[in-house]
Amino acid sequence: MREIVLDTETTGFDPESGDRIVEIGAVELWNHVATGETYHVYINPERSMPEEAFGVHGIGPDLLEPPRSVEKGQVTLRDKPVFAKVGQEFRDFVGDAKLVIHNASFDMKFLNAELGWMGLPPLPMDQALDTLAIARKRFPGSPASLDALCRRFNIDNSNRVLHGALLDSEILAEVYLELIGGRQPDFGLSTSASSGSGGGDDWRPTTRATPLPSKVTDEERAAHEAFVEKLGENALWTRA
Repeated sequence: MREIVLDTETTGFDPESGDRIVEIGAVELWNHVATGETYHVYINPERSMPEEAFGVHGIGPDLLEPPRSVEKGQVTLRDKPVFAKVGQEFRDFVGDAKLVIHNASFDMKFLNAELGWMGLPPLPMDQALDTLAIARKRFPGSPASLDALCRRFNIDNSNRVLHGALLDSEILAEVYLELIGGRQPDFGLSTSASSGSGGGDDWRPTTRATPLPSKVTDEERAAHEAFVEKLGENALWTRA
């Protein structure tokens, strides 16, 4: 089962009022295990950067009004591609995988707005799995922010000074695995397979039709029996 843990950074809260995506970060999981494949891109939003949004993610000081000088580690956006240049690439990376997103309605709203402006089909809402909803259901009344869940599960988020889409996706992947029962919660052992040669997502271990032959030689077996005999009748080995 392929899943994409995803996060975005934006210029604000509402694409219909002119806000745009400025960063997408995504981490691929296969059967709940990170594959090492990621998707990450910074995007020129073709508009100015509100001070409030800059305070959250620190992206785009060159888009503030007036533009701010760029400090070490800050990301400028004027030279980055617009969404129309990367939208198809992003859509191809996602495919039909389940999207694991914290507060999924927010990110899906922006992604589908950007895709719609390109004339690309939207991502179905049922393709998204909302970890915020899962956390609120598991821990009713408790804080369910990404930082709060990191504290709950003892996940190191010390590098998360500001929001960043790829870093947040990597952290969310760890949080998600804890929310569903821990890393590799199934281990592929929960059900039996109908055949022993199955592959793909339906694979489960089965008993061998023919047991493997013993690697113990006749000489080794005889030597072992002689050793056990020397231990006497009360030896623990004889009672096992």
